[in-house]
Amino acid sequence: MSRAGTVHHPPPEPGSGDGGRPGGSEVTAAVEAALTTYLRSRTADAGTIDPVFGEATEALADFVLRGGKRIRPTFAWWGWRGAGGPVEAPEALAVLRAISALELIQASALIHDDLMDASATRRGRPTVHVEFARKHAAERWRGQPARFGAAAAILLGDLALAWADDMLHAAGLSPAALRRAAPAWRAMRTEVLGGQYLDVLHQSTGDMSVRAALQIDRYKTAAYTVERPLHLGAAIADAPPDLVAAYRRFGADIGVAFQLRDDLLGVFGDPEVTGKPAGDDLREGKRTLLVAVAVERAEQRGQHDARQAIMDAVGDPRLDEAGVERVRGLLTDLGAVQAVEQRIAALTGSALDALSAADVEEPAASQLAELAVTATRRRS
Repeated sequence: MSRAGTVHHPPPEPGSGDGGRPGGSEVTAAVEAALTTYLRSRTADAGTIDPVFGEATEALADFVLRGGKRIRPTFAWWGWRGAGGPVEAPEALAVLRAISALELIQASALIHDDLMDASATRRGRPTVHVEFARKHAAERWRGQPARFGAAAAILLGDLALAWADDMLHAAGLSPAALRRAAPAWRAMRTEVLGGQYLDVLHQSTGDMSVRAALQIDRYKTAAYTVERPLHLGAAIADAPPDLVAAYRRFGADIGVAFQLRDDLLGVFGDPEVTGKPAGDDLREGKRTLLVAVAVERAEQRGQHDARQAIMDAVGDPRLDEAGVERVRGLLTDLGAVQAVEQRIAALTGSALDALSAADVEEPAASQLAELAVTATRRRS
């Protein structure tokens, strides 16, 4: 197994001018460097099996490196620092490599999610299954391009998950730190897959309840976006149980708030900023809290036409811009948008309360507070 890429200097803390933003910090740049070096090594390994497999893995590497906020390793970094983890090398370098593996978990989830949702674009580019389907069609290979694209996406998503494990274990953490990290790592992987299954199940059963939406938000997004990355960083630093518990309360609330913001952007966001067509979440049939609240309120008010219009739009791949605009109006008129905004604010407030009550070392305490606000007020 290849060792994770070497970084020749300790990762500096984010500069004071960037407000701790996941996409603008020097920690993010250091994560990018670690991922670039690691993926270069692994794609070279893959090329020894066959050059065409090497080319396929280069598409995976490009997917990982071409965008993303790196919010998961950023939260893990500050979770580690807040638990007393030192910024000096070499321990910090090993931690940096270990938490960078979270981006490979994210890549696996996104590649598979895009396939299951039949999404055409991600970050303004063709999704992996679409990219490989187009390659099949261009080369005039046998069989159906869509099936080849789906198969390639499944395999590359699986490979990203395998490489995440490899990167964590090759990062240079001590055996004791790896043992401490294992429970958070195991739980995170199971939770995100469980949340993904619940998402697919609720789409199939047509469950538009608030309970179902929040359950998906909790496990599909919150757990592996904020809660478990913080837990992972704290565990590596050998944090006491009360700090881990505080991190998890903070992370669960901010993670759900993060997803609720994502739900709003999926319907009301600017495609030039989000990288996805407006209303794609509606076409893909996502059972979001935004939709659940609107359906619930329409039922309570006896607005059956409004309820039916929303339910007809959710999961309709042919939904046009006029249809999206009509649903936007209904979501607003029924008060669903305001309700979701209020829940985001309440979750952010309760998360910050949990953080302020915990014994988190500086500068991590301030950075986590800023990250919480940034993650829930973003435009992409």
